[in-house]
Amino acid sequence: MSAILWQMVQTLLVVALAPLLTGYVRFVKARLNGRRGPSPLQPYRDLYRLVQKEAVVAHSASWIFRAAPYVTFASVWLAACIVPTFTTNMALAPAADLIALVALLALSRFWTALAGMDVGTSFGGLGASREMLIASLAEPAMLMVTFSLSLVSGTTAPAQVIAFVLAGNVGIEVSLGLALAAMVMVAIAENGRIPIDNPSTHLELTMVHEAMVLEYSGRHLAMVEAAAMVRLTLFMALIGALFFPWGIAQPGAGGAGIGIGMASFLVKTLALATALALFETTIAKMRVFRYADFLGGALLLGLLATIFLYVSEAV
Repeated sequence: MSAILWQMVQTLLVVALAPLLTGYVRFVKARLNGRRGPSPLQPYRDLYRLVQKEAVVAHSASWIFRAAPYVTFASVWLAACIVPTFTTNMALAPAADLIALVALLALSRFWTALAGMDVGTSFGGLGASREMLIASLAEPAMLMVTFSLSLVSGTTAPAQVIAFVLAGNVGIEVSLGLALAAMVMVAIAENGRIPIDNPSTHLELTMVHEAMVLEYSGRHLAMVEAAAMVRLTLFMALIGALFFPWGIAQPGAGGAGIGIGMASFLVKTLALATALALFETTIAKMRVFRYADFLGGALLLGLLATIFLYVSEAV
C-alpha cells in the first residue's frame, strides 16, 4: 500500500512542480540579465489562461493534430512517473526501465513532429525536420549512457541503479563522469534549451520546438506547454537520481526518510535549475548546422564511457 501511495504522490508531484521549475528558470535568467522578470508562479497563470480559451483548429488538420497534445503529455508524464524522485518504493519501480524511458520520450517527439507536419504549414515541416535531426543523435547518445549505467550496476532499472550506488558499490569513475556530461548535453537538446533552441523566441530561422506548435491554441497549447515543463522536470529528476542519488529513500524507510528524500529532491532540482539558468545566460545560441557537432560530442562521450567500462572490466 505504501508503494501505491508514494507512486500517487510522485505522479501529482511532477505535474505540480513542473510549472514552478520552469518559472524559476525564467526568473533566475531575468535577474542574471539585470531585469526584474516575471514571478516564478507565472507559468501556472499562463496554463490556466490557455485552458479557458477555445482551441482553434485549422480546416486542413486531421485527428492527429487534435490527439497529439494529449498523447505527448501522457507519454512524458508516464516517463516522469517511472523516474524515482524522493523514494524508490513506488508501484511502477519494478516495471521501470531506462530503455522504456527513451522509448516514451521518442513517442512524444514523434507525435509532436507528426502534428507539426499534419497542418501542412512550412513552419511545421521545418520544425519537424530539425526535431528529427536532433533526435537522430540525441537518442543514441542517451542509449549509450543507459548502457554505461547498466554495465556498472548490471541493470537498466532506475531503482536498482540507485540502490547499487547507495550501497557504496561505485567509487569515482571516469566513465560515469563522461556519461553525466553526455546526459546533460542530451537533456539540453531534448528540452530545446540554449544553445540548441531558444524557448523564448519565435524567429523562424532558429526555432525548432516552437515551429511545430505554432498552430496550437487554447487547451491544446496548454497540454503542449505542460508536456514541455514536465519534460524539463523529468530530466532534472533523472540526472539527480542516477548520478546524485544520495538522499533518496529506500524501501522500508520511515516518515523521516521520506522527508529527507523529498527535501533532497527539491534541493537537487533547484540546484540544477539554477545551473541551467546560469548556463543559458552565459552562452549564445548556435547555428543549426552546428547541432550535429554538439550532439555528436554527446554521442562520443557516451561511447567513450561504455568503452572505458569494458576496458576496465577486462583488466
